[in-house]
Amino acid sequence: MELVVIAIAAFVVSGVTLFSGFGLGTVLMPTFAIFFPVPVAIAATAVVHLSNNLFKLGLLGRKAEWPVVVRFALPASIAAVLGASTLVVFAEIPVLITYVLFGDQHDVTMLKLIIGALIIGFALVELSPMTSKLTVSGKYLALGGLLSGFFGGLSGNQGAFRSAFLIKAVRTKEAFVATGVVSAVIVDITRLTVYGASYVTSDLAILATDISGIVLAATLAAFVGAYLATRLLKKVTYRSVQIIVSIAMICVGAGLSAGII
Repeated sequence: MELVVIAIAAFVVSGVTLFSGFGLGTVLMPTFAIFFPVPVAIAATAVVHLSNNLFKLGLLGRKAEWPVVVRFALPASIAAVLGASTLVVFAEIPVLITYVLFGDQHDVTMLKLIIGALIIGFALVELSPMTSKLTVSGKYLALGGLLSGFFGGLSGNQGAFRSAFLIKAVRTKEAFVATGVVSAVIVDITRLTVYGASYVTSDLAILATDISGIVLAATLAAFVGAYLATRLLKKVTYRSVQIIVSIAMICVGAGLSAGII
């Protein structure tokens, strides 16, 4: 069941990413989190996200503005180490609260509280009409890289900061997309390195190996979704997608924070 649900989510989200404000990782991570521990969900999403971006990199990488990549992605990679390391620390904090609801025991952990709150926060930001108009001067690229990298490492949510800071720093639409993809790849590789170093010595390594098939299915579904989206999903409105996905993210974030998921 988890393979089917996650593959469908990757397929749909990869498609709507082409015309909505959401990134693939923003929605796919909560979907993984429904079935697996949060650290594994974030790491698995990072693999799918990286694979999808490498595919885009092969198509668009030559159009990236490399001076901008250096100014943005280098600080982002450093901050991604801090964010990913913070995730690992939070994952080791004992359960905060345990309660019983409708006969089932639920555990509230520090990690679930923080990731759930971040998911809700990013969903509310995406719902705001001001989000699409948000841009930041190019002189703050390093700050944008730090914010994007840290939250990318901690929760996988990096796209909102990346777009806001890069849009004014590049000259063309193609350069904006390509520069963002290159930066995302650098952050993904950095955080996966930290996740991997942690999981090799933990029980999560066994589970991470067991879901490799699901990660592969999600990756292939994301490729197909991106390919078909340009032909089948052009009539779906930008705002309707934002509202539907934001509501779903808020529900998942609340479930995580409450220990229900």
